[in-house]
Amino acid sequence: MVRTPLTPQEHERGERLGRLLREARAGRSMAEVAASAGISPETLRKIETGRAPTPAFFTVAALARALGLSMDELAGLCDLAGV
Repeated sequence: MVRTPLTPQEHERGERLGRLLREARAGRSMAEVAASAGISPETLRKIETGRAPTPAFFTVAALARALGLSMDELAGLCDLAGV
């Protein structure tokens, strides 16, 4: 399967998501949040740094739950932050 290259807007949205998650994590360790979300710390690191700009929906949902964020709020901030 060949993936379509991401647009610059998709890369920006991934970077915004990473920043928002990093800020929401605040004083909690990456390992703690990753374990709470059921993902590896390396996956969280890739999302937070924008190296994984299009994480799976269920991964984002698990991270939102682990960080006490609503999906609506998170989606709105990712879409509107660059407008």
